[in-house]
Amino acid sequence: MGLIVSLIRREIAGRYRGSVLGLLWSLLNPLFMLAVYTFVFGVVMKSRWTMPDQQSATHSTGEFAVVLFCGLIVFQFFAEVVSLAPGLIVANANYVKKIVFPIQILPVVSAGAALFHAIVSLLVLLVFAYIVFDHVPLTVLLAPLVFAPLIVMVLGIAWLLASIGVYFRDMSQIVAPLVTATMFLSPVFFQRTSLPAWLQPWLSLNPLAIPVESFRDVVIFGLSPDWIALSYYSIVAIAVAFLGYQFFQKTRKGFADVL
Repeated sequence: MGLIVSLIRREIAGRYRGSVLGLLWSLLNPLFMLAVYTFVFGVVMKSRWTMPDQQSATHSTGEFAVVLFCGLIVFQFFAEVVSLAPGLIVANANYVKKIVFPIQILPVVSAGAALFHAIVSLLVLLVFAYIVFDHVPLTVLLAPLVFAPLIVMVLGIAWLLASIGVYFRDMSQIVAPLVTATMFLSPVFFQRTSLPAWLQPWLSLNPLAIPVESFRDVVIFGLSPDWIALSYYSIVAIAVAFLGYQFFQKTRKGFADVL
């Protein structure tokens, strides 16, 4: 555990080493993307969100921005880990070739760094939520419980992609558009209820759908998540993590030969 924490700190510090603003970029980047998406979807396209206590989607652009930002936090965590995963082992080939190192922790380190950025974004979100809605619901305390299954799911995907990326270098080019598609096909920019009734259940096949909805419920709307859906998601996440880890361990024997 000490090694993982040390590597996470080094990963976070190394990302901003030499920059003038340093760790402040972990705050500015999500705020910039929030401003862009809010302008495009909230101002230009005039997208709105139906709040749980409302019958229609009538609210301010500020409220829409907070709701949107909540979903983007979940997506950014997912995207950061999954996008880097295919090149993770290749970028750290020295760990494979020269020294005895538990390379299976590299996706964990990547996820830890991404989780740090998600926490920073969450703190910013809570400030904005308090300004816009005049309160922060107590259900926000459930946020770690809601986020945990996503972390497990992402680790499984990362182990799988990291292994495949060693043998198939084009994987990075394939993953990039898939991550973007995952965002636009998840309820980050729209509500499940805006879809045709027959299509709504299929949205749950998106690995971001249930985490985004559950995270938004507890952080913004003050609602309890759908525990049944979250339980099923957790079971699938554990299965994905187990299979991804096993696949990584089976294929790692050939990493040194390929690299």
